[in-house]
Amino acid sequence: MVQKAKILLVDDRPENLLALEAILSALDQTLVRASSGEEALKALLTDDFAVILLDVQMPGMDGFETAAHIKRRERTRDIPIIFLTAINHGPHHTFRGYAAGAVDYISKPFDPWVLRAKVSVFVELYMKNCQLREQASLLRLQLEGGSPGGVEGKEAAGLLAELSARLAAVEEQAEALTKQLGEEAADPAVVATAAHLERKLTGLRRALDALEPGAGGTPAVLPAQS
Repeated sequence: MVQKAKILLVDDRPENLLALEAILSALDQTLVRASSGEEALKALLTDDFAVILLDVQMPGMDGFETAAHIKRRERTRDIPIIFLTAINHGPHHTFRGYAAGAVDYISKPFDPWVLRAKVSVFVELYMKNCQLREQASLLRLQLEGGSPGGVEGKEAAGLLAELSARLAAVEEQAEALTKQLGEEAADPAVVATAAHLERKLTGLRRALDALEPGAGGTPAVLPAQS
């Protein structure tokens, strides 16, 4: 049974959190609330998240400061952040969001369908990354003779080929997504999202290539979730 992805919702207003839950409930994932930046950082200490929806305007630690803390932590720095804001101070304000590490920046009121579609992209990528890491870990144990009874070379090669094919399918989907986003205007969100996808898939491919016979050295550890 595939474990559900966790989505972190950060907003100091309960009604906004309730609205986000209503919009994202159709994704059938685990939604975790945080009413402040401090509470969000505590949640990130113990759980892994597919994506973070972060309100910009919050008392105390605002969204920009919260994002800065998230990006400084090795455990959480690659989790995609979507900023939500009720204000718009122009390009400079938006640029500050991307500079803080956001992959997208959405002004309220937003289209529920658009928000749900954006979140679903990162949830799907997260789930596929988890599956690939689990399969690669199992394969690594088999290649090292760590699984019960070990596996024959041909069987291990077959598993490696299957894993590579699955990653290729994800890469193809990401390429199609990038082309689709590219049809839009030169929005910083497009650039950030495409770069994030490319970086994570490149890391997975490199780790998988390290498992190939004759690659030499110790099999690479696959990158953490994003």
